[in-house]
Amino acid sequence: MVAHRVAITGIGVVSPYGGDARDFFERLLAGESAVGLLQTEAPPRPMSTPFVSCTGFDPEAVLGKPLALMMERFAQLGVAAAFQAWDQAGLPRNAAEADADAREAWGCIWGTALGGLEAHERGGREMWVKGRDRVSPLSVVQGMNNAVNAHVSIQLGLGGVSTSQTAACASSGIAIGEAFRRVRSGEAAVMVTGGSDVCQSYSVLRAWEAMRVMAPGDAGTAPAACRPFAADRAGLVLGEGGAALVLEAWDHAMARGATIHGEIVGYGTSCDHSHLVRPHRQGQVRALRAALADAGLAPQDIGYVNAHGTATAEGDPVEIAALCEVFGDGAASLPVSATKSMHGHLLGAAGAIEAVATVLALREQAVPPTAHLAGRIDPACEGVDHVLQGRRDVPLHAALSNSFAFGGSNAVLAFRAPPR
Repeated sequence: MVAHRVAITGIGVVSPYGGDARDFFERLLAGESAVGLLQTEAPPRPMSTPFVSCTGFDPEAVLGKPLALMMERFAQLGVAAAFQAWDQAGLPRNAAEADADAREAWGCIWGTALGGLEAHERGGREMWVKGRDRVSPLSVVQGMNNAVNAHVSIQLGLGGVSTSQTAACASSGIAIGEAFRRVRSGEAAVMVTGGSDVCQSYSVLRAWEAMRVMAPGDAGTAPAACRPFAADRAGLVLGEGGAALVLEAWDHAMARGATIHGEIVGYGTSCDHSHLVRPHRQGQVRALRAALADAGLAPQDIGYVNAHGTATAEGDPVEIAALCEVFGDGAASLPVSATKSMHGHLLGAAGAIEAVATVLALREQAVPPTAHLAGRIDPACEGVDHVLQGRRDVPLHAALSNSFAFGGSNAVLAFRAPPR
């Protein structure tokens, strides 16, 4: 079987910063936190928590009212990101403008952890709180986890694989990896992939609160609530957003004169097979080594790692220990940052938005920081080169993006810088 090089020809992101992928990356590079305070009046009692919201996103303006009404918010965010990536790739939205036979093999693989949970929660509230005997007839199609890939495939005329991946916080990392494999094998010349999630459902917020892993904070302290690798870290901050990549066979992209923003070269996945919610170093080590081997890269080839880094007491030291084991003596000079400190933890969309950050780091030859970390590094998290402030003009050849999830699912993506 011929292995095809896989180019990244489109990047899309719907983030709390607004704008496009370049705006998103510049704000990360500046160390700018998007964390604010979410206050909900939902029964049985109000709740206030640090959160990351895409307040400037207007789904009707991006998608049109009829299409937007068919979707729950996670799908609106995801489809908008996918369209943004598709348009940047310079591919026609109208299927009639492309080779119809070729397009029948193009597809979409999407990642989400929660999907349209809010549609089901809303239906339950209508019946059990308000006493109504029916729910919206759109509840099923809004609530299904495969809504994004379904809408993207329908709107763009993609006749190949259309499926979703759900593996908690590794969902979109796995989705991107599986899409990469389809293009590399020649099964598809073009794949749209990424992830989206909305974590502001009242029941979701209460569930994470009950696990005692959410960072506290008020209006004054919320922006710095998420502090991965810090000695005083207090937990994660949830958020919402969507991110997408268009992956394309290298020869196909070159033949149509597409701009190549980067290259995906490896994918490693593993299961800790140890504990449902407690991460395990050896499981992460296996995924890291699998990604490097798949990419044909040595540890010394990697110039940056976008860490999973959730700011939990147990997760952060385990990830650093895994990196130190894989990179050995080179770990001390390995730049590592956790951009969740600024854009929050998007659960099933985390792998996608962090993959975008990693691809842009390679394209721009710049490394975003872990915000709020200077002077606070936990001794248990030492051993790597923590990026405390954004770095520009960094010669980067290749980078990794980590996604580690409840259930023990691990995914690591390896990327290479675009040709100069």
